Amino acid sequence: MSVEILNESGEQVDEDRFRRLITHALDQLHVHPDAELSLIFVEVPAMERLHVRWLDEPGPTDVLSFPMDELRPGSADRPTPPGILGDIVVCPEVAARQAEQAGHSAEEEMLLLVTHGLLHLLGFDHAEEDERREMFGLQNEILTAFLQQDRAPGR
Repeated sequence: MSVEILNESGEQVDEDRFRRLITHALDQLHVHPDAELSLIFVEVPAMERLHVRWLDEPGPTDVLSFPMDELRPGSADRPTPPGILGDIVVCPEVAARQAEQAGHSAEEEMLLLVTHGLLHLLGFDHAEEDERREMFGLQNEILTAFLQQDRAPGR
C-alpha cells in the first residue's frame, strides 16, 4: 500500500496510526496492496477553499474525498486491481469541534473521518437511506475492528 500523508494543518497528527488505519481498511475491503492514496491534513482556510470550489458550499467542512481511478472494493478471491484511489483531505480544527460535541477525542473523530473518506474513494455514498445504512455500517465495522486491533496488548 502506498499511503502518502501530508500534514499542512499545523496540528499534531499521529501519521503512523492513520497509515495503520488505512492499511487495515484496505485489507478488509480487499484492495490490491499496490493501490495508492494520499491523506492530507489542512487548515480551515484551505478546507474552506476546497469546499467552495468543489462542492459550491460555503465554509469549511470536516473531510473531502477526491477519487481518481474509480476503484471499488474487491473480494478475497478477486481483489481490487492496483491503481490510484485518490486523495482524502481532513481539517483537524473542524474535526476537533465535532469531537467535542460528540464526546470523544479529536483523533477518534479524525479516524472516523478518514474511514468515511476512504469509503467515498471506493464509491460508497450516503445520499439515499439504503446507501447510508450500508456505508455507515461498514464504516463502523472497519473502525471498530481497527480500534480493537490497535489497542490490543503488544501493539
